[in-house]
Amino acid sequence: MSFSMQVKDELVKTEYEAACCKKSLLYGMCIFGKSFSAGSVSLQTENEHVAELYANLLKELFNINYTVKKSPKGRNITVSVSEKSDAAKLFKSFGHEGAGSLKINHSNFDCESCVKAFTAGAFLSCGTISTPEKDYHLEFTVPYLNLSKSLMTLIEEMELKPKYTYRHGYNIVYFKESESIEDCLYLMGASDAMFEMMNVKIVKDFRNMANRKANCETANITRMVNAVAGQIQAIDKIWNKKGKEYLPENLEILAELRYENPDLSLSELAQMCNPSLSRSGVNHRLKRIIDIAAEL
Repeated sequence: MSFSMQVKDELVKTEYEAACCKKSLLYGMCIFGKSFSAGSVSLQTENEHVAELYANLLKELFNINYTVKKSPKGRNITVSVSEKSDAAKLFKSFGHEGAGSLKINHSNFDCESCVKAFTAGAFLSCGTISTPEKDYHLEFTVPYLNLSKSLMTLIEEMELKPKYTYRHGYNIVYFKESESIEDCLYLMGASDAMFEMMNVKIVKDFRNMANRKANCETANITRMVNAVAGQIQAIDKIWNKKGKEYLPENLEILAELRYENPDLSLSELAQMCNPSLSRSGVNHRLKRIIDIAAEL
């Protein structure tokens, strides 16, 4: 099951005690459904539970008959109001008349929870969310520009900050930031999905941190190997061209130590010196050896 289907199944199971919230939920499903006008009201979905909820709310709240049709391959389910007169009745009951520009009618919301139920209904009709393991993206796909603007205003009133884009003939209201998506899920009533997303994000953050640490350690090892290789080459060059007596005694002792211990760090070499040196002291002497080799 996709994460989007999981979220919708959770929203379908949300129970609303107040009739006003149930009506707001149905309103969100209707206005963002396949059709919503005085002549036709229908919803198309891939989720059987969403279709069942829509049909039950039509019957429970308005005693409206409906028809259910499945696509030839059974992928899509369309629930339609059977009679045109019932469609007109439903359209008018939500405060809409005529064929003007479709916008959200805020008079349908009697309490704060109504707005949350409405947003959940909108998501059930036209929303999708990516699997958090792959990407952070939640969107509402809206056919009408003014309706999408109306939805953005409503969401912004809930102190969220959605973004807008136009894609393939549809208006897209969306979130890309994980925190905003979590807040949206919580407001709609999908708290289980929100916590799952937070857990996935924590795992991803730890994984990314481990990868960054590993990459950093690899880079440090690579730098150390390259540095040691340059030091060994310089020592070889001096010994081959001038012999081991060419370097001053303090440099020759360190050259011997480095040549015999190519895997040791500067700090470890410093501890082997007698008398002991600081790490920077060892580094300075090795640089002098490299400079002497370069001059030969």
